[in-house]
Parts: sequence; structure tokens; C-alpha cells
Amino acid sequence: MEKRVRTRFAPSPTLPLHMGGVRTALYSYLFAKKNSGDFILRIEDTDQNRFVQGAEQYIIDALNWCSIVPDEGIGKGGKFEPYRQSERKPIYRQYAEQLIESGHAYFAFDTAEELEQLRKNAETEKRTFSYDASVRSLLNNSLNLNPDETAKRIAEGKHYVIRLKVEAGEEISFTDLIRGKVVFKSDVIDDKVLLKSDGMPTYHLAHIVDDVLMEITHAIRGEEWLPSAPAHILIYKYLGWENKMPYYAHLPLLLKPDGNGKLSKRDGDRLGFPVFPLQWKDPSSGEISTGYREKGYYAEAFVNMLALLGWNPGTEQEVFSLDELTQLFSFEHIHKAGAKFNPEKTKWFNEQWLQRMNDVEIANRLSTQIANSRKDLTYFIKAVALLKPRVQFENEMLEKGKYLFEAPENYDEQVISKKWKPDLKPFFNSLVAAFASLNDFANSNIETTFKETTAANNLKPGEVLQLLRVFISGQGTVLIYFQCLNYWAEMKWLLD
Repeated sequence: MEKRVRTRFAPSPTLPLHMGGVRTALYSYLFAKKNSGDFILRIEDTDQNRFVQGAEQYIIDALNWCSIVPDEGIGKGGKFEPYRQSERKPIYRQYAEQLIESGHAYFAFDTAEELEQLRKNAETEKRTFSYDASVRSLLNNSLNLNPDETAKRIAEGKHYVIRLKVEAGEEISFTDLIRGKVVFKSDVIDDKVLLKSDGMPTYHLAHIVDDVLMEITHAIRGEEWLPSAPAHILIYKYLGWENKMPYYAHLPLLLKPDGNGKLSKRDGDRLGFPVFPLQWKDPSSGEISTGYREKGYYAEAFVNMLALLGWNPGTEQEVFSLDELTQLFSFEHIHKAGAKFNPEKTKWFNEQWLQRMNDVEIANRLSTQIANSRKDLTYFIKAVALLKPRVQFENEMLEKGKYLFEAPENYDEQVISKKWKPDLKPFFNSLVAAFASLNDFANSNIETTFKETTAANNLKPGEVLQLLRVFISGQGTVLIYFQCLNYWAEMKWLLD
């Protein structure tokens, strides 16, 4: 009987959720939903020294904003509770001790100071220090101590960690869902720390134990974990869980806009775009990092953009709903190479989704943002229809189309001083009268009336058009010219 597909997103609450993390969650969600499976949210908070207050709730809020809603896990519950690793602490020790008993792990008593000195010595000799088969026989661990001495040190509360024992000269391979068969030599793998002296496991042990106990079938994570994968394969093997190991898929990196290196918060700060889904306030420094939501992006556009960073369905289509992405998603179409992030393309996605949004809903939102507005909803709906093709963000409508909702308080003095002549006053008076007599404010009628009036006054349209814009909107350059006059009778700025 085929196993039910179960994927998980297991972030660490040490920082706000980066857009790369959201993409990992998205792909995990899409694969699970496409296969009628379960998507789980698990919090990997075993590194208590790096825990950041508020980061866990931020993760939950960000996923909810993106509609990447877990079926079980943090905030949802489920049969494998608890889903927070710090609350599962007693579970991990038994598996670490099992590895010691089978000879696949050992106690290491080296202090942080001793290890740091070894690293410095290696740097001096222009080599890299690695705690592995080549050096462990020379270090302070249970492989070099008699059992009584090891037991005594543990009883005395000496600092120790439990390390994986990786044998040299072996070949380790597994099949990655994106990269195919991957092969490593065990000589390049260090003896990973599995359990710290405070009883907390490291990621290397904890995620494996939890994936097995929670019946995870597919583990999707970033490419940065690929070098650690062979150690993880060994842990599954040493615990006798080879047939319970999930399929791994290591996603390509999100790259800077120029393609040189991994996308980071600093790149966003430097180039002026967000890298987080929601705004984040650092609890220690008070620094605020803006988010896509606060920048005015639709969640649908953000998710659509993320899905296509490293994946495509093999067609020319670019705009997809979450349901459409679910139907089309597959690992076969994920690229192996890193995906270059394009901030301008992200704006384009928002523009496409703006066109899909309901005019009535947008109008309702806009109408609540204008204090003491005397315009009814019907007017706002017309204005939205007019503005939508000319902006990339909903919040630009009030800024760039302000003249459609409020009488201008200031006028572009530069245009007036350059273009205005007293002898133009008769023309504008006649234009006001001509517009006021119109019964049908269709674009063609407005344009015809404007041209006829200019001709009757021996003027060319170019001599007065910019002034007309200023008189209507206060601005010398506006998004809409004749079209805005469709609402002349309702605006009446010029008539008043």
C-alpha cells in the first residue's frame, strides 16, 4: 500500500522568515496538496541561544498571509504533538544513546576553547580543521578513554557532546528528487554533533527523528543542506531506518539580482526591495525591515512570483493562482541552478494580479481611506476601473489618482508660470461652459468638445492641454487625460 504523502516545513525561530524560506514552505505545500497529502508546520527551536522572541508567531502569520496553511503542526495540533522541538527534548536522547551502543556515535569532552585553538592552529598552517576520522583518535573523547573514565566524567557533570562516528573510505549515495543520484566520499564528512550536554539535539539528529516519528515522506529544503545530507543518510542507516527515510529534494538558491551570491537582507536594503513577506521589528535593536505586505503587494502576487523562482510548468504562462500552481507543480520542473531574483518582475506580477482583483472590493477599501469623502461607491468603482490599468499597486491609486477623489489644494506653479497667459481665460471659460452643456460624458464627446473649443479660439491643443490637467488635478502630469473628464459632472472641481 502506497504511503500517504506528508511534507513538512520546519523553520528555526531565530530570524524573520526569509522569502527563500517561504518558497520552501510553498513547494512543500504544493506537493502535498497535489498528492492529496498533509502539510505539517514544525518549529525547530533546539538552538535556544539563537531564539528570537516573536519569530515563531511571525512564521505563522507569514504563512497564513500567503495561504500556505498547514494541516497539522504549530497552531493546528495533530496526532504527533508536540510540534515544537524544545518540547520533544526527552525523545531524542534515546536515539543518541542507541547510536553510542551500536558503536556509531561517541562522547566528546573537548571544550569550546580547545576546539577554537585547534582551528587557529589549522589556519596558521593554511588548512581547515575538521573533527573527523583523521583527528578524533588524538582528541578528548570516549574513543580514546576507557569506559570507566568516560562514565566518571559524565557523572561529574563534565561538558560533553555526542558525535556521529563517520568511518573513512566509504561511499555514500542517495537519489535527490531534483538532482538525481548524488554521491559523496565519507572522508569529507565531519563527525556531526548530535546531542549537546544540555540534552538538546542538533538539527542533524532532531529532524531525522521527527521526520520518522511524524511519518514524513518527502523532505524539501534548501541547497545549503546538501553537504550535510550524507551524514543524515548515515544516521538513518545506523538507526535502522533506511526504509523510513523520506525522499529528499534540495532546492536551488535564491540569488541576488546580479546573480552573484545568495540573496540577503542587505541586498534588499541596498537596492530597495523587501526580502521578508511581512514587516519585522527586531526585538533587540528596534530596527524595522519592511515586508511585501506593507509595500502593497498582494499575497497572490508574492506567492506567484516565488513559485516561478526556480520552477516553471514548461509553458509560457506566468500568472497562476494557488490552485493552479497546485495542479501543475512537480519536482521534474525545478531547476538545479540558482534562481536570480528580479525586483522589477515582482512588481509586474503585482500589476497582473491587480487587474484580476474585483473592482468593488478595491473601491470599498479605497473609500474607507478618504476622510469625509462625498463620493458614493459607484463613483469609486468607476475610478478604480479607470486607474487599474495605469498603476502597479492598489495603494498607488489614491496617490497618483488623488484628483479623482479630492479637490486639489495646490497647483503646479511651474506649469502655470510657464504656460498661463491672461488671454487664455476666455478659452477656459468657454470650455467650462461647453463641458457643462454636455449630457453624455463619453470619451469621444469630451475629446471632440475640447478640440472644437480650442479651434474656435484659434488655439492648438498642445498650448492648453497641460494647463487643463493642472486645473483639474493640480498636477502637470497625470495618469489620465480626457478619460478623467468622464466624471466631470461628479468632480466639478473646475466648475466650482
